[in-house]
Amino acid sequence: MILRLCVRSLMSRPLRSAVLAGGFGLGVSVMAALLGIGGVMLDQARAPALVGGGDVIVGSSAGRISSPKFVLANVLGSGPLAGRVAAASPSSRASLYLIDNRGATPVSARGGIPSLERALADPETSTVESWVDTPADRDWRSPQPDEVLRAMDRFHPIPDAPARARSWMEWLYFNGRTGDARFYLTFLAGPRLPSGKRTLGVRLQLERAGTLTSYSHSSEVTDEQLASAPDLSAGPNTVRLVGSEYHIHIDLPAETAGSRASGDVILRSSPGQSLPPFTMRGAAGWVSGYVVPVMSGELDGRILAGGNTIDLAGGSGYHDHNWGFWEGVRWQWGQVQAQGLSFVYGRVYPPADAADASRLPAFLLAVGPNGPVGYATDVTIEETDAGTGAPRRIVVSGRSETVALTLEMTVEQTTRTRTAEGSFGNGMTFLQLRGAFRVSGRAGDDRIDATAPGSAETFRGLENEPNRPPPANLLPNSPSKVSR
Repeated sequence: MILRLCVRSLMSRPLRSAVLAGGFGLGVSVMAALLGIGGVMLDQARAPALVGGGDVIVGSSAGRISSPKFVLANVLGSGPLAGRVAAASPSSRASLYLIDNRGATPVSARGGIPSLERALADPETSTVESWVDTPADRDWRSPQPDEVLRAMDRFHPIPDAPARARSWMEWLYFNGRTGDARFYLTFLAGPRLPSGKRTLGVRLQLERAGTLTSYSHSSEVTDEQLASAPDLSAGPNTVRLVGSEYHIHIDLPAETAGSRASGDVILRSSPGQSLPPFTMRGAAGWVSGYVVPVMSGELDGRILAGGNTIDLAGGSGYHDHNWGFWEGVRWQWGQVQAQGLSFVYGRVYPPADAADASRLPAFLLAVGPNGPVGYATDVTIEETDAGTGAPRRIVVSGRSETVALTLEMTVEQTTRTRTAEGSFGNGMTFLQLRGAFRVSGRAGDDRIDATAPGSAETFRGLENEPNRPPPANLLPNSPSKVSR
């Protein structure tokens, strides 16, 4: 019945029907042509030839690649991809303006490394003999592992955000284990003092046979002295990056009555065993950054404490680096090495006036001997409390195309630190957890089922702390650091 009515309506007005049909046909054909042209233009815009030749373009969905030297040296230059990469070159685009008596003319500019661009058969520059590498360009051609580490591990200028300036902190963190001993070592620089200097604190937590002892020292340094990081000096305590090794010397008094802890720690890094820097930004200048220069490295050296010598030779270690404004910030974090792989998970909860915490996902990363194996941002972190204001079990699950992992931690030891109002945690209790992780699932093509000791961090509100300890501040007017 409906079809019959449509046919009779069209036949009763044949001229109008013909014009209508022609209009629809023309509209559909124009739309098809525009879609086809748009597809071709998009393919051409993505064509490697337009950015210097080559077959593949490596980019970042969040904008510029934040650690291009790491990508060149440790992703494309080593590991499983190295044998498949004939040549690689960094490229950067920017808008310039030509100013003359007629006004400003926008110019789209692209920069690259001459010799590497020629290796990619770049049609624009291959025949220009005067375009040669500068000394700065030569540093990009074959970045050395120590140069990559130093670039990742540099300290950052305090951003211009006066309302948040008092909560700025940046630190180098190291941990390691050998036999029944573990250590947790932090070099932490606080906010700028009225004198213009900054406090650089050093704290060692040393665990032997289940007993944890803390040692600490602080001194004042200038921004110029911190600019040499990761080479740092706080009194007799130093960090030096020598080649691909971190050489650390410590000489620290105990926080309670007791002997000093002294010694030398060497942490050896391996190419590819890193998580490149990433930075989160929010309102009113809020920023928080994180990088893991050494996911897993070999230890050497020894620590003397309490009349005992701890030989670190053959042990395994980890090193990360944090920076940012920490007032009102809390986090969940954990790290374990198992079955020849290193795993790290984390999630940051920014202050409410900086960002919506629900829009910042957690992450889970797996790194193998040849570099990253896989990562996920579809991650859940579940903490089951023991009725004492601290977790007794943590379950982390991450799923992506490259990993399907579950990390289950049984907490064996908890260290509580009450944070100050206006600092990270904002008056909450900071929990450092140690225990055994069971790691199961898939990472890349490998099946994982292993148990190993690891560390974790989280926070709890003071109302859940029946016998909370008093604050123990390492830096003036700041919470006790943050030793993972």
